[in-house]
Amino acid sequence: MPFESRLKAKAADLGFTACGIARADATPHAAERLRAWLAEGAHGDMLWMESRAHHRESPAGLWPEARSVIALGMSYAPREDPMRLAAESTRGRISVYAQGQDYHDIVKKALKALARWMVAEAGGDLKVFVDTAPVMEKPLAEAAGLGWQGKHTNLVSRSDGSWLFLGAIYTTLALEPDEAGRDTCGSCDACQRACPTGAFPAPYRLDARRCISYLTIEHAGPIPEEFCEAIGNRIYGCDDCLAACPWNKFAQAARANMAFAPRAELVAPHLDELLGLDDAGFRQVFAGSPIKRIGRDRMVRNCLIAAGNSGDTGLVEAVRPLLDDANAVVREMAVWAMGRLTKP
Repeated sequence: MPFESRLKAKAADLGFTACGIARADATPHAAERLRAWLAEGAHGDMLWMESRAHHRESPAGLWPEARSVIALGMSYAPREDPMRLAAESTRGRISVYAQGQDYHDIVKKALKALARWMVAEAGGDLKVFVDTAPVMEKPLAEAAGLGWQGKHTNLVSRSDGSWLFLGAIYTTLALEPDEAGRDTCGSCDACQRACPTGAFPAPYRLDARRCISYLTIEHAGPIPEEFCEAIGNRIYGCDDCLAACPWNKFAQAARANMAFAPRAELVAPHLDELLGLDDAGFRQVFAGSPIKRIGRDRMVRNCLIAAGNSGDTGLVEAVRPLLDDANAVVREMAVWAMGRLTKP
C-alpha cells in the first residue's frame, strides 16, 4: 500500500474524518488575497494577522524546507440544531465548537501522534499546526481536497458540511498530492443572508469588524452600539452562517469526536448566573474550554449585551452591581444593558 494511503488510514484511526495532501506551493493566490484583506483593515484588532503576514502567506514563508502539506479535519458536527436557542432570551448562546473540550488540545494531540507515526514510517522533518500558528489552513485544506472555501469563507466539506476543525502538518517529504476541492456553492447565498450584522460585503469576503464571532471573542473593547441588538443572546461566537449551509445535511454527528460533545453547563447557560461570575468563578466554569482564553471581563461584557436584548426585567438585579465593576468596558456595557431593561 502506498505511503499516502497508509497515512490517511492512520489519520482516520486517530479520529480525523478528513485527510488530504497538497504541494507546499499549491496556494499561489492566497498571499494576494491576504494582503488585500489586510489592506482593507477587515481584520480589525487582530494585529497578529498583520504582524506575521509574511509567514502566513505560504508554507514556504514560514518554513522554506516544506515540500508537502498534509491537511486534516476533525468533525464536530452537532447533534442538535445550533439555532434552537434563538428565542430563549434569558439563556446565552455559545458557538457549537466551544461547548466541548478545547479543540486545540484534542487536534494537536492527534496531529503529534500522526507526526510520530510518519517519522517512524518514512522519516523526514515536519511541523504540526492547529489554529494558533500563522498558517492558512482553509486554502491549504481546499488545495488538499478536503472541500472548498464557501461564500462564508469557511471550509465546506461534502461529507462534514461546515463542521470541521482543521490542522496541518508541513513535511520535507515529497508526497503525491490529491486533487484540489471544487467550489460547489453554485448560486446559493444562504450563508450571506443568514448573517445578522451584514459581515459579508460580497461572496467569499468577510469583514471581521462586523462579524459576531470577532466581536464577542477577538475584540477587547466595548461592542459598537450598531451591532449590539443584532448580537441577540450570542455570548461567544456565532453559528448562523455555518448552520445555514445546505451541505450540512450530509454531516453526521456520529462522525464527530466525542471530546467535542457539549458540556451540560455550556449548552444553554442562564445569563444571570454568568453575570455574577468573578475571575475565579469564570476560570472554574470554563476550565478546559476554548472560552477560557477571552477572560471573565469579555464574557461578562457579552452577557450584558444579551441581557440588554432579553427584555427581561428580572435580569436588572444581576446587571446592577456591574455598573460599579472594576473593568471600564464592563461598566459601559452595564449602562447600556440597564438602559435597555429599564426604558419605559
